[in-house]
Amino acid sequence: MMVTITPEEFEAMQNRIAGKQTAKKVKNKYKAKKTDYRGHTYDSKKEAEYARGLDLAMKVQAEGAPLSWERQVKKNVRINDKHICYYILDFEVTYSDRVEYIDVKGYKKGCAYSMFRLKKKLVEAYHGIEIKEV
Repeated sequence: MMVTITPEEFEAMQNRIAGKQTAKKVKNKYKAKKTDYRGHTYDSKKEAEYARGLDLAMKVQAEGAPLSWERQVKKNVRINDKHICYYILDFEVTYSDRVEYIDVKGYKKGCAYSMFRLKKKLVEAYHGIEIKEV
């Protein structure tokens, strides 16, 4: 009897024999699909579409259009000189008269959303900013 295995299964067997752990591919629990836009991978299609919208608004150069934007901006929260957490904003958008901090949300339920709300409040209080949910 001959057994056929895939190259991935063969590699996993070799790693088990050698005592190595193999990383399993984890699906997003909210069914968000990673999406590529202009050479960057975004966590969801909605996030990539928001980036595309920012680019289009900048091209128009109308009054009130963004001057620039950054993605995945890391904010630190410290209390009493102790690091509490990092918060990664989806977008930091600079206009001529202000800076907006944006977090793109597709699913607003469950434990992950509760953690997001807590971290959002910490960052807003520590940095004196307002984070908009889109």
